[in-house]
Parts: sequence; C-alpha cells; structure tokens
Amino acid sequence: MRRVLAALDANAERYLMLVFYTFCCFVIVQEVVRRFVLNYSSAWAEETARYAFIYLGWLGAAYAVRERAHIRFDILFNALPKRLHGWLYIFGEIATLVFACIAFYYSMHTIQQLLQFGGTTPVLRINKAWFEAAVPLAFALVVVRAIQAIRRDLADLRAGRESFGGKTLFEE
Repeated sequence: MRRVLAALDANAERYLMLVFYTFCCFVIVQEVVRRFVLNYSSAWAEETARYAFIYLGWLGAAYAVRERAHIRFDILFNALPKRLHGWLYIFGEIATLVFACIAFYYSMHTIQQLLQFGGTTPVLRINKAWFEAAVPLAFALVVVRAIQAIRRDLADLRAGRESFGGKTLFEE
C-alpha cells in the first residue's frame, strides 16, 4: 500500500493530466467526425472539452510547482554562489505557498456561492461548482507540492547537497 501511495504522490498530476488530455483529444476527434462526416454535432462536446481543458491547465500548474518547471528568472541564481540557491528556492516556494493559500481561500468563495445558489452550465445543466472546483483543487495541490519542495530544500541544505534546480525548457 505504501508503494501505491508513493507512486500516486510522485505521479498524481501526470496521471490526471493524461486522463483529461486523452478526453479532450477524444472529444475533439469525435466531434470533427460528427460535424464533417455525419453533418451532426453534439451540444455537450464543446462544454465538456472546455472544462476538461481547464482541469488540465490547473493540474499542469501544480505539476510545474512539483517539478520546479514554472517560469522564473535565473539571473539571480547565476550571480550568487550555489550554497545560497537553496535559500532562494525556499523563499520562492514560501511566496508560492502564500499566493496559493490566498487563491485557495478566494476560490472557495466562488464554490460556496455556486453551491448556495445552484448555478448550472448552459448545456449540461450540471452545477458549475463541479467544474469551478478545478481552481481550489489545483491550489490545494500547489500548497502540498510547495510544502514538499520546502522540506526537500531544507533536507538538501542540512545534508550539504546542491538544491534541486528543477527542469528547464531547453537543456544546455
């Protein structure tokens, strides 16, 4: 059981992003076939693909925090000695943590209103709270991943190891 939980912790966002991306691709392909071959389109396809894409994007944000692959300015890292990089990463993760907590708090207000007043989607007639929940869920994941990154950086600093620098878009 511990291995399963560790695998989920290490790859949860990737698995969920795969599901949502596959769903988007499937819906788009079937809708193209329906429109141009069968001269018929469904009302639900565009709406479900849109919401799946929203979940995909927010999960990608949490994954970027986990892999430290989000946008950042490395000029400061290049100017400072490597022993200070860990402290800069921790500072950045604390800033991310504060922002994610604030965003989580305010996004829950939207969910609360949708649940209270019952706002529904135009086509599916499902409560929008199910789809708007992508935002607080993603920020909750960002909080978890930022805390994990801070713990990793503190462990690296204590052990005298070089901090995890994350992934770059283009390897040198």
